[in-house]
Amino acid sequence: MAYLKLDHVDKTFTRGTATTEVLKDINLSIAKGEYVSIIGHSGCGKSTMLNIVAGLTTATTGGVLLEEREVNSPGPDRAVVFQNHSLLPWLTVYENVRLGVDKVFSKTKTRAERDAWTMHNLNLVQMGHAKDKRPNEISGGMKQRVGIARALAMEPKVLLLDEPFGALDALTRAHLQDSVMALHQKLGNTILMITHDVDEAVLLSDRIVMMTNGPSAHIGEVLEVALPRPRKRLELATNATYVKCRQRVLEFLYERHRFVEAA
Repeated sequence: MAYLKLDHVDKTFTRGTATTEVLKDINLSIAKGEYVSIIGHSGCGKSTMLNIVAGLTTATTGGVLLEEREVNSPGPDRAVVFQNHSLLPWLTVYENVRLGVDKVFSKTKTRAERDAWTMHNLNLVQMGHAKDKRPNEISGGMKQRVGIARALAMEPKVLLLDEPFGALDALTRAHLQDSVMALHQKLGNTILMITHDVDEAVLLSDRIVMMTNGPSAHIGEVLEVALPRPRKRLELATNATYVKCRQRVLEFLYERHRFVEAA
């Protein structure tokens, strides 16, 4: 039984008399605790797909099921971490996370429990020490850590990551990737991530969903990443399975790009 299922999802945008079919017949089943990445060239509808799962955009036809229930609006069971951290600049790190905690748990946790839960999630991403700082006082990588803490604090059934490391420098990105891997190992949460970084997709994922180019983008291929966990970045560099997976994704993306140029 699929935990999260995209069932014959199509998405068409209409502007005036022009209509554009962005996604065509998307079918994808994700198991509980699985880490799935979606990769493809710009404009292939990756973020649109994520937004449909998040309930921020509705599918034109088809739909999304989470634990056999239809998703058609945003909800705390699906938390999104965007490339832009989207923290509220007038609130402290603690207050940014506490805001979501109060919204989700106001009826089920006491004030003291909500405080402890907020700090627990900040400590999970090593940001407890910066709880009283405001977003403009911390680095880009730290802001993303707070964004991840805020998402985790809602105890979502699915964590949705929309190129969460795309705006960061290489070293910060590597540290955050390792943090997300460790959190996934510890919490066993279900993660759907958009990325355009091949190495990131292979390092983090159980499966990689490769999208054809738009318009009318669809799933071209799904690659199983048969690497045991926990994964260590430096050891994987020479791992035959890692190299093979990386090569297959690159080949797919290159073939698609060349096809577009030829067209």
